[in-house]
Amino acid sequence: MSIGIDAYQHWKAKAVRRPDDVTITTPLTWQVEKYGEAERRLTARYLPSAGHSTDPATVADALTKLALGETIRRTVLRYRGGSVHAALELGATWAEVATALDSTPDEARSALRSYAEDQRKRYEDDRMAGQNPTGLSPEQYRSALGLAELGDHERTLSPLPLPLPSPSGKQPDEPLA
Repeated sequence: MSIGIDAYQHWKAKAVRRPDDVTITTPLTWQVEKYGEAERRLTARYLPSAGHSTDPATVADALTKLALGETIRRTVLRYRGGSVHAALELGATWAEVATALDSTPDEARSALRSYAEDQRKRYEDDRMAGQNPTGLSPEQYRSALGLAELGDHERTLSPLPLPLPSPSGKQPDEPLA
């Protein structure tokens, strides 16, 4: 089923009780939305019912939240290598990437290498099947592996500037309190 309105409506109506109920192509945003709906009903059990028009929580909500928590974790981990690749191409250093992952630069390099290898295999499999290749071409694969050779504080190019703190001294996503 292609990702479109019909697929989204099918997803909205679909019961999720185990991770295998979620296909690998289900967008992360859809998973998070359904997780949030179950979470709201479960949380509402502990809130005073001052005007809340929420359906009562059910065992299905608890199971949905558990199953989607696992699929969201898997999806985020599956995207990790691609995110590392993008960060480096856009000018992040290995030290910055490792900090963002709460890991070491060598652990981050391992994520990139694994991603590059998976993408190289995807490209070759598609090509051998006579399909328009996705993944990393041989040149892109070599380029990705070349990023692993950068020093911990070396950049590929000048990064885009990070947002400046607001006049309050807080970062844009921090509450002013």
